[in-house]
Amino acid sequence: MSRTKSHSRWLPAVAFGAVFVALWWALTTSGIVAPTFLPTPQSALARMFSGLTEGYLSQALIVTVQEALLGCLFAALVGIPLGYAIGKSKLFASIVQPYVAASQAIPAVAIAPLLTIWIGYGLSSIIVLCTIMVIFPVIVSTSVGVRHIDKDVIGAARLDGAGGLTLFRTMELPLAAPGILAGMRTGFTLSITGAVVGEMIIGGHGLGMILLSAQGAGDIRGMFAAIILLATSAMIIYGLISLLEWRVNREVKDRRPRPHSLMKKES
Repeated sequence: MSRTKSHSRWLPAVAFGAVFVALWWALTTSGIVAPTFLPTPQSALARMFSGLTEGYLSQALIVTVQEALLGCLFAALVGIPLGYAIGKSKLFASIVQPYVAASQAIPAVAIAPLLTIWIGYGLSSIIVLCTIMVIFPVIVSTSVGVRHIDKDVIGAARLDGAGGLTLFRTMELPLAAPGILAGMRTGFTLSITGAVVGEMIIGGHGLGMILLSAQGAGDIRGMFAAIILLATSAMIIYGLISLLEWRVNREVKDRRPRPHSLMKKES
């Protein structure tokens, strides 16, 4: 039953996508929208598959996804400890949160040129840009996840002798994991955006450069091929993280003690 529900929740998104593509096809094949402004779905897909077959799109996709994943990794390494500290300490939260929020008011197109001056051109600057874009949702989701941990569960674990790193590793981190994964799920899409923007401004060999090259040549089909590939890749990884989040949520529910077990502890 649970598998059926997990599959059925994707049906509205699939139906909406089918309607969107059908409307796109109708507008472009009927002549309402000129192909110089919007290519037909079949021509954009044909360009995408030819680019994947020739190898230049697949290589560019690997570069962009690699930059995005590395940005997410570094954002997690920095953001999860910061979010945990914010969730546990009100004083630390009052000091750090305003500056974390202020960092999100600076657009990526303004940060990227500064990174080229501070770090230089290349992969490192793009990864740092991705990290900056992802770290905010990771910090927020981690802090919210930590604050909403069931105190009865932590109390029961303390009664069993858990404390310090053991309590964090065995109870707090697993219980906060659904919130952390929700932030990573949102953050990865932002990381893809950061990688593309970074490639356009800083330079590189990913899909951002493919988009920039196609724009310069007026190749509308080439631009849409790269955009479709970006969107499809983001949706696939978004779905994989959602699946992992669903599994972790199930494990967290199993980890929570039942009310009668807590009563036994108290007695």
